[in-house]
Amino acid sequence: MKQMLIRYSPLLLLAIAWELAARLELVSSSALPPLSDVVIAWVDMIKDGELITNGASSLYRAGAGLALSILIGSVLGIVMAWWKPANVLLAPLVEIFYPLPKSALIPVTVIWLGFGDGSKILLIFLGCMLPVTIGAFNGARSSEQVLVWSARSMGANKLRMLWDVVVPSAMPELLNGIRTALALSFILLVSSELIVAQKGFGFLIGSFGANGSYDAMYAVVLTVAFLGFAADRAYLLVTKRVMQWRE
Repeated sequence: MKQMLIRYSPLLLLAIAWELAARLELVSSSALPPLSDVVIAWVDMIKDGELITNGASSLYRAGAGLALSILIGSVLGIVMAWWKPANVLLAPLVEIFYPLPKSALIPVTVIWLGFGDGSKILLIFLGCMLPVTIGAFNGARSSEQVLVWSARSMGANKLRMLWDVVVPSAMPELLNGIRTALALSFILLVSSELIVAQKGFGFLIGSFGANGSYDAMYAVVLTVAFLGFAADRAYLLVTKRVMQWRE
C-alpha cells in the first residue's frame, strides 16, 4: 500500500497544483477551472446519466474494434511469419499503412459506413490491427528453430507445430502489440467522436467545449484518461497471468 501511495503521489501533487493554480488565478479559470469544480461537474453528469450513457456507447465501439483487431491481426501476423506467400503479399500493405496517421481514415470510414457506430468500429479496427499484426509477426518469426526442428522430428504436423511452438513463442511480442493497440483504441475513439458523432466521450468533449462548459469538458477528458489507465493496468495483470501459464 505504501509503495502504491509513493508511486502515484505525483498524481496527487498534480491535482493540488491544478486546484491552486486555478484558485489563485495563476491560470485563467475560464481556461482551466478548479479541479473541485470539475469533480462536481463529473458527479452531476453521473447523476443525470449523461456520462454513463455516452460512456457505454464509446466503450462498446472501442471494445468491438479492439476485439476484431486482436482476432484478425493475430492470425494475419502469425500467417505472415509462417507462410512466405502471405508475407510477400501482405508485408507491403502493412509497411505502407503503418506510418499513416490513422485519423486520416475518419472521412473514409464515414463515407463507407456513415455516422453511426460502424464507422468508429471500423476506424479502431484498422488502426489497432497493425500493431497487433506486427507484434504477432515479430514474435512468430523469432520462434526458436531448435524447438521447431524438435517438434518436426517427433512427427508433429504443421498445425501442431504452429499451436505448440510458434504461438507460445509469439506470445510476448503479441501481448506488447495488443497493449499498444489498447492505448491506440482510446485515441482513435475520441478523435473520431470529436469529428463525426452524436454520442460518446468525444462528442461530449466537443459539445461542452463549444458551449464553454469547461468544467464538464475537463471532467469527460479525465474520465477517458482514467479509463485508459485502468484498462492498461488491468491488461498488465492479465498479461502477467498469461505469461505465468506459458512458463
